[in-house]
Amino acid sequence: MSWDGLILVTGGTGGLGRRVVPRLREAGREVRVLSRRAHDSTPGIEYVLGNLARDQGVEAAVEGAQVVVHCAASGKIGEDTAQIRNLVRAAERAGVQHLLNISVVGADRIPVVSGVDRALFAYFASQLAVERTVAESALPWTNLRATQFYDGFILLMVQGMAKLPVIPVPSGFRFQPVDAGEVAARLVELTLGTPSGQAPDIAGPRVYSAAELLRGYLKAVRKRRLLVPISMPGGAARAIRAGANLAPDRAVGRRTWEEFLAEWVSR
Repeated sequence: MSWDGLILVTGGTGGLGRRVVPRLREAGREVRVLSRRAHDSTPGIEYVLGNLARDQGVEAAVEGAQVVVHCAASGKIGEDTAQIRNLVRAAERAGVQHLLNISVVGADRIPVVSGVDRALFAYFASQLAVERTVAESALPWTNLRATQFYDGFILLMVQGMAKLPVIPVPSGFRFQPVDAGEVAARLVELTLGTPSGQAPDIAGPRVYSAAELLRGYLKAVRKRRLLVPISMPGGAARAIRAGANLAPDRAVGRRTWEEFLAEWVSR
């Protein structure tokens, strides 16, 4: 099945959404973007002002949409849950035929129970709550889990840590980051296809330790720092050390961290 009606993208001006929207246009689809800030509409792309968490402008945004791609996320459990509940409610009323959600690898495997877990790893619990709301809705749905993006969490993490003269590095932490453009391309493929429930994960081509990611960044920006291993407490940290945030059998991404950094520093 191929959809030919209007497609709504929430978070269409964010890190992932701004990559999804032009790809949908290249596929010949009419796109509507729900945004908290006003934007001028362009041929084939209509911008609608609204706020998902506050349920403002949501019904107007979904009206007439055949498919909804949910890319909006705050990382806050309460806010993300409010966003998806308001979106699902409006989409059900509007008769949307396909709801797609982007989540994170490990959402169903990383427990967020203790205070430490909630302080450091709330994003996983937030995304699991969103997934459950989507799955329990009356809408045909597809959920895609991706590992962390190079130019999202990973870059922000290493940039922040590199500001310290001595960097504490969580022992045993590994990541399998992926290029956001590759995730956007896969999400568009799923958007144009039949609702498939839980889709196969998408992850980058290599698994890196936290120290390897840091060393790659420091080398790229020509900085020197002392890295000191530390042990992170909590159930979420234990799950990450066990690889719950990885998808080695879904290493379908092609762009590496080194390739991303080479392009990033040359801008």
